[in-house]
Amino acid sequence: MTTSDGMAEVLRSLRPGSGGDPARVSTRALDVAGVSVSVFPRSVRGAHGTPAPEPLWCFPDLSLRFEELQYTLGEGPGLDAARIGVPVLEPDLDRVRADRWPALLPAAQLLGVHGVCCFPLALGGARLGMLTLLCDGQRTLSDEQLADAKTLAAALTATLLNRRDPAGQNGAGDDGALWPTAGLHRAVVHQATGMISIQLGTTLEEALVRLRAFAYSSDRSLGDVAEDVVARRLRFDAILDDDGYGPHSPDGGEG
Repeated sequence: MTTSDGMAEVLRSLRPGSGGDPARVSTRALDVAGVSVSVFPRSVRGAHGTPAPEPLWCFPDLSLRFEELQYTLGEGPGLDAARIGVPVLEPDLDRVRADRWPALLPAAQLLGVHGVCCFPLALGGARLGMLTLLCDGQRTLSDEQLADAKTLAAALTATLLNRRDPAGQNGAGDDGALWPTAGLHRAVVHQATGMISIQLGTTLEEALVRLRAFAYSSDRSLGDVAEDVVARRLRFDAILDDDGYGPHSPDGGEG
């Protein structure tokens, strides 16, 4: 299929030194409510080797909030697309079975996300990340939108592969604004998970469940809560909260 003029502009914005804003340009070219790209740094792995997605760029802010929601809950179309290696297209979340993503679906509705289409950034067995499009819930992707999204996913995959150095790190090349190496915040989640695991004497999986549950119930991002745990402002052992369950703030404040 032929690449549209809008997607040609997006591809130009991906070039090092272009000074373009690929998230904003992609959202306009694809005619969707939002676009986000998340990557799996090889140096950051979750419990038992599960990759932790890092938001690379998003537009508008709703896209970033949806990415955080998926990671906090540990379920959603983006994580499924990355795991199985094929696109997950759900342009109308009202038509999705309630038991498919039981925690995500009502939360996405409250957030104002009506439809999501996710494309894995992968080559062979390598899972590099995911491209997520937010849809308006009123229509499916047209043939042109679908072709453009696949073109963008292929271009992003190639770019990420070219920017990985032999040590397995994401390389910033000559455009660190688009492909950053510093400031990846998921690492603090894994560190916090390990600390909670030790505090509670439980598995990493159970510790991550506890961390996610607390973040969701307190309406905070997983990263924010993890930072409190790592900074020792929040503990999950020894002293429980007023209802007998949950973390404790060493300074006496609310956990």
